[in-house]
Amino acid sequence: MEDVERLFRLYHAPLVRYLTRRLGDRDWAEEIAQETFLRALRQESISSERSWLFAVATNLVRDDARKQSRQRKHLELLRAEAEVAQANVEIEPTSMERDEERALARQAVESLAERDRLALLMREEGLDYDEIAAALEIARSSVGTTLSRARRRLAEHFEALQRDKEGNGHAAS
Repeated sequence: MEDVERLFRLYHAPLVRYLTRRLGDRDWAEEIAQETFLRALRQESISSERSWLFAVATNLVRDDARKQSRQRKHLELLRAEAEVAQANVEIEPTSMERDEERALARQAVESLAERDRLALLMREEGLDYDEIAAALEIARSSVGTTLSRARRRLAEHFEALQRDKEGNGHAAS
């Protein structure tokens, strides 16, 4: 019991941050994290604790049948809220620009292949190459290439989304 409490103290916050970024829903992230720690409680021993926790959490998300429908509903809600906000509420331009940029960044992250997206999110949470390799079940030597490719594709997707937005903005004027 003490081991799981220690694991919880050490890894709960980064695991929830990772899952929130992955899922876009903090409540859902908390549920997955809770299930991850319950599974840890059932383990007699865990080697490579952080990578084990992130791998289990990643697999829970992957295996969760509700993943696709909840993710679609969440994105539809965000889009609807953004449209309502733009149509009905006057927002100061800098705040609106930041919100639009965040939405574009999230859209760019979501457009990445799953492995690339997960590798970037895990690295952002401070996992090292060995931990990412273990969590994604890839060779350690592939992690650097995966991260490099993911960063390049993320930048390309983000820039393309910005160009599309600017093009649509000028067309509407």
